Amino acid sequence: MFNKLFPSRFSLLKTFVLFFLILSFFVRLVLFIWSFSETDTSIFNLIFTFLIGFLFDIGTVSFFALPYALYLLFLPTKFAGSILDKTVTYFGYSLGLIIFIFSFFAEITFWEEFKRRFNFIAVDYLIYTNEVVKNINESYPIPLLLSIILLAFLVLFFITKKRGAFKETFQSKSKFGNKLIPTLTIGIIVSIFSLFIQNKDSEQFDNRYNNELSKTGIYSFFAAFRNNELPYVKFYKTIDEQKAFAIVKSDYKLNNESFVNPDKNEILRTEINSDSLNKPQTPNIIFICIESLSGKFLNSLGSNLNITPHLDSLANNGLFFSNLFATGTRTVRGMEAITLSIPPTPGRSIVKRKNNHDLFTIGEIFKEKGYERNFFYGGDGYFDNMNNYFGGNGFNIIDRGRGFLLDSGIKTKRTNIEDDEVTLENAWGVCDEDIYNKVIKEADKTFEEGTPFFDFIMTTSNHRPYTYPEGRIDIPSGSGRNGAVKYTDYAIGDFIKKAKSKPWFENTIFVIMSDHCASSAGRWELDVQNYHIPAIIFNAKNTTPQKVNKLCSQIDLFPTIFSLLNWDYTSNLFGKDILKMNLTDERAFIGNYRKLGLLKGNSLMVLNEQSGYDFYKWNKTDNSLKEIPLDTTFLNETISYYQVADYLYRNEGLKIK
Repeated sequence: MFNKLFPSRFSLLKTFVLFFLILSFFVRLVLFIWSFSETDTSIFNLIFTFLIGFLFDIGTVSFFALPYALYLLFLPTKFAGSILDKTVTYFGYSLGLIIFIFSFFAEITFWEEFKRRFNFIAVDYLIYTNEVVKNINESYPIPLLLSIILLAFLVLFFITKKRGAFKETFQSKSKFGNKLIPTLTIGIIVSIFSLFIQNKDSEQFDNRYNNELSKTGIYSFFAAFRNNELPYVKFYKTIDEQKAFAIVKSDYKLNNESFVNPDKNEILRTEINSDSLNKPQTPNIIFICIESLSGKFLNSLGSNLNITPHLDSLANNGLFFSNLFATGTRTVRGMEAITLSIPPTPGRSIVKRKNNHDLFTIGEIFKEKGYERNFFYGGDGYFDNMNNYFGGNGFNIIDRGRGFLLDSGIKTKRTNIEDDEVTLENAWGVCDEDIYNKVIKEADKTFEEGTPFFDFIMTTSNHRPYTYPEGRIDIPSGSGRNGAVKYTDYAIGDFIKKAKSKPWFENTIFVIMSDHCASSAGRWELDVQNYHIPAIIFNAKNTTPQKVNKLCSQIDLFPTIFSLLNWDYTSNLFGKDILKMNLTDERAFIGNYRKLGLLKGNSLMVLNEQSGYDFYKWNKTDNSLKEIPLDTTFLNETISYYQVADYLYRNEGLKIK
């Protein structure tokens, strides 16, 4: 039977398939051992995990095997072993081996960072090769890794030669009928995986690590490449459109809010925060979006690492939101939540989508109040489409400007961070001190013009390879995340110290919040504690320092600031004033590109892209989730928020009116 499936002409292809299956099993085993403590190791689930993984391995290798199988089928027997045959075969086999070996090594490094098989992040990494290649070069011993890859290739090639696979393939005189059986078999497998099996079908477990281990990295990569947008109504559970809007609108029917068009499918409404005693204020706002700062790093949130003294001091001297959660796991998801004040949309962030210009962002509210709006980034903001998004929504761009031009349709001012303004730079951009120094320079200019400014600063130092100027802190540069966090904290402290010497300081509010946590990986698909981030409002007039323990979301921070400033404005934002929230208002939206969650108290509803849902009780002590009986009202509320958010995006409802 095996000889019929792989006749002598297919000897090399058989070797290729076996090598892939063995290597893929080895990688899965390594990842399993690496994550042993987090994986469900019950015998049945463990066997099932590896069995599903094996089936996906067969499907994956079949896609690579089919072109060569067709070549073997249709190449006339008289050309077997010819120069043409040998050239095509040696080239194809060598290329296939290199791709497999490289992908397996890449999977291990990807797992180290994200605890996941390849996903849409890996797809983005393929697009932004400049930053990614530099990051890899700065983070790993590339010469050593390339040497290992080359050595592995040579060993496998030698084994192939030794077992006579090339010789048998070239000397074979297999007839067309014999070659048809393996070709049809491979073709049928490819057809099944193309038409009936999706990457998500590997996810048959409650434990997220088992779901990831059951996947095959290369297959997951191409699945993510094809499906980076997920229209809500096509993939998720829905309810009647009018009912969804009614549920969402009922959540905003407070005394100081009224809808502009109550009968339309929109949430545009007026916010009234001023009165005869509370006059509007227009201080400068400097918002620092810190890369990957999990709440677990701050002593003020229970850590004992002692690496955030400046942030802890600011938390004690400002408004400190201690129970705030990020909406997602990537920088662009945080930017979406902060600027649009919207629950996370499934698939890729709106920041990276088409049709994301002229949206009703927080920048529009600042514009109405006469502010200059600036986006600061230490690298080139072409990365992750940031310049396109911020520039297309009215922000000036201040970035490294390495040669990537803005879209010609974007009318904005772009300012470069020049070489003589840089003390240290890595793959992602200049160090935090350098970006803060640029902020101070630009603030001085704007202050002289008498214009209030809103600055959105995206930091980069708390990102692998974790490099920063030597001598700033007592942890060597490049030694790991804790050092990067401590340097991030140091740079903020230094920035505030320098800002205090400026004439604009007294009339400037500093807002600090993370874009997402350092890691979202856990045994659950939505690991709640890994969305917990710090947020601080510092130097706001007429506010008493306090720790605000209300459960809230990234989307709520700027509506809270607008309320503090006593601003009246038209709002298209989903966020609420945290300080005015009562217990029933408290909630947080958390998600990844596929799962969408609503957290209220210790209850979590999770929607998935198979029109399904799960309802859990969250145990904050051990960060575990336990399934509980369904609450239909809770389910409809969750559906409503995500359905309405997606509807508004796809029907121009987020555009400036």
